[in-house]
Amino acid sequence: MGFKIAIVGATGNVGREMLNILAERAFPVSEVVALASSRSVGTEVSFGDKTLKVKNLETYDFSDTDLCLMSAGGTVSKKWSPKIGAQGCVVIDNSSAWRYDADVPLIVPEVNPDAISMYTKRNIIANPNCSTAQLVVALKPLHDHAKIKRLVVSTYQSVSGAGKDGMDELFNQTRAVFVADPITSQKFTKRIAFNVIPHIDDFMEDGYTKEEWKVLAETKKMLDPKIKVTCTAVRVPVFIGHSESVNIEFENEITADEARDILRDAPGCQVIDKHEDGGYITPYECAGEDATFISRIREDATVENGLNIWIVSDNLRKGAALNTIQIAELMVNRRLIKPRAEV
Repeated sequence: MGFKIAIVGATGNVGREMLNILAERAFPVSEVVALASSRSVGTEVSFGDKTLKVKNLETYDFSDTDLCLMSAGGTVSKKWSPKIGAQGCVVIDNSSAWRYDADVPLIVPEVNPDAISMYTKRNIIANPNCSTAQLVVALKPLHDHAKIKRLVVSTYQSVSGAGKDGMDELFNQTRAVFVADPITSQKFTKRIAFNVIPHIDDFMEDGYTKEEWKVLAETKKMLDPKIKVTCTAVRVPVFIGHSESVNIEFENEITADEARDILRDAPGCQVIDKHEDGGYITPYECAGEDATFISRIREDATVENGLNIWIVSDNLRKGAALNTIQIAELMVNRRLIKPRAEV
């Protein structure tokens, strides 16, 4: 007996990736239902060798559904996740709506799987921000070994993090450059083609953006509230794959060689780190891959017990869809959920 799963936001980039990954990983499903807003009703999406017709979220009954994978944005999640959870269906939400709620676990399975047990308070589990997910996968084994004291994170985030509109804008602007057409910016605050923009999400009073604050707050919630974190988030003209330059200060001694050995054995991590031309990973190469890749591991001589590392991952997969499916797998493997049809 499999699980009945609903995917809200099934027509978006992440929703489609969720469908792909469910099929790839042979998740035990009895039925998959694709949901979206009324304007997308009737749209067809692929699930393995099947084609699903999108149904209307507004009229769908969740009373016999086991899991809802929510990827429709914070406003939709704020409205619908509590209602869905109240019907006994567990929501795994990909937006920022519930990440900072004390009663909602924020989960990366390789990092804090035990925290999932508190999902029963609201029947909601939060998926972290895409840039935080890959960051904590790489940091967790290092923190366990030498205890992280302070982080300085600079992110280089692809346009797919801003959805299909972001990808379209990069494509259209790039084409416009080559044919000398006028360049218009709608999704981003400045031209993104052949440029970088040090601005993701809204500005806060202290000058940081919400995206930068998310990295701080989520790292503390999942890894350790005592870690000091500062972040600069930058949008770059890359279609898929977020990159991060991370400076880490530890309480205890750790060498670059020790860090390489630790990360090679860590779940979800893949080390590609040779001191030669091309001996590192780039976002182009990580697209479509599940791993969090770590390169450029080296000691920072300006502080005691310091390291620099380069982290790259497919933001649509580990940063969103894959992590969501891994949370669902964690629930099944720990027998925290049973198909309602069996009960």
